[in-house]
Amino acid sequence: MNPIRKQRRLVDGVLLLDKPSGISSNAALQRAKRALNAAKAGHTGTLDPLASGLLPLCFGEATKFAQALLDAGKRYTATVRFGATTATGDAEGPVTATFPVAFSATELDAALRTFTGPQTQIPPAYSALKFEGKAHYEYARAGVDVPRPPREITIHALRLVSWDPPDAVLDVECSKGTYIRVLAEDIGRALGSGAHLAALRRTATGAFSLDAAITLADFEALESGARDGTLLSVAVLVTDLPRLPVDAAAAASFRQGRTIDGAPLADGPCAVFCGAELLGIADMAGGRAQPRRVIPGTDAGDVQPT
Repeated sequence: MNPIRKQRRLVDGVLLLDKPSGISSNAALQRAKRALNAAKAGHTGTLDPLASGLLPLCFGEATKFAQALLDAGKRYTATVRFGATTATGDAEGPVTATFPVAFSATELDAALRTFTGPQTQIPPAYSALKFEGKAHYEYARAGVDVPRPPREITIHALRLVSWDPPDAVLDVECSKGTYIRVLAEDIGRALGSGAHLAALRRTATGAFSLDAAITLADFEALESGARDGTLLSVAVLVTDLPRLPVDAAAAASFRQGRTIDGAPLADGPCAVFCGAELLGIADMAGGRAQPRRVIPGTDAGDVQPT
């Protein structure tokens, strides 16, 4: 007898998830996806298992517009522990060296001010970045050094929240691609004391705040209909783009991939709406809007086999 194929729903929307520490971002994504019985999902910026906090998840058509959140700035509350370095740069790795902690809060605060602004950062050896098809951490575990080219990042703000030696709690606002554990190591080095990341919590991604997020446990405990009610509209991902309103006829053409009239918007990307419904995003040029990402007119309650 053929096994019954489980049906997954075509769910569209954005979930602001408060990821717990101790699991990977992908594990959190898969649990939320199963809870919604969703056909398609993706996250918008990895948090290490050690880290907790805001992890926006995109479902269905929202995955087409996730790049904006991948590129968005982030904000963290980071606990940096001075006096010891570890192999991984965080509390999950073995201690590699110990140092005295002989600086004051005033000296720490002065050091933090030197780390704001544009700068280069060398990614950690233990990271998911790839070299010749393999993750850096695979080479690191095997004791093999591979090239780790420096990357351009920006620390927009770095503030000392509290100092209880050997731990400093920092509020960090930074660009995408910033490794907070590398920042912790660099601060420790600048103060003549080793340091590593003891805890990390993401508090914001772009315009989204942790205050609006739901924990994974609370989300899974909801009834199925209530879970759907926690999802934000796909349109929240395009609020920074100029809005192009169109009528039903233009909407039909846009969804067929045809260029439509976009006057009087300036050249550049825009979000196309028919009433309150997001149709997708387009590239404006010379008063014409060329579809780039299109949301087809489908029923979010439809199902498809796994």
